[in-house]
Amino acid sequence: MPEKFTDKARDLFYLTPQIHFDCNRELVIENCRRIEEYNDVFMKLISGRLCIQIWGSGLRAYDFKTKGLIIRGRISQVEFIERSSSK
Repeated sequence: MPEKFTDKARDLFYLTPQIHFDCNRELVIENCRRIEEYNDVFMKLISGRLCIQIWGSGLRAYDFKTKGLIIRGRISQVEFIERSSSK
């Protein structure tokens, strides 16, 4: 029951991850909490209950200060992994 309440609150206050693609050259992720791993071919991010893994080439991260993240480069693959609520 508390999990349903938490999910509803996240939706109400727009705290869930919002992801926008611009072809394969730019990815905008709102409500990104943490960058776990970062190099020019792979990024691992935490956004809400999702772990987002991004593969590509020439990847660069911009504008992390607003709890959002812009990733530019040639994006070849994005994977979403649901995390447990205890993390």
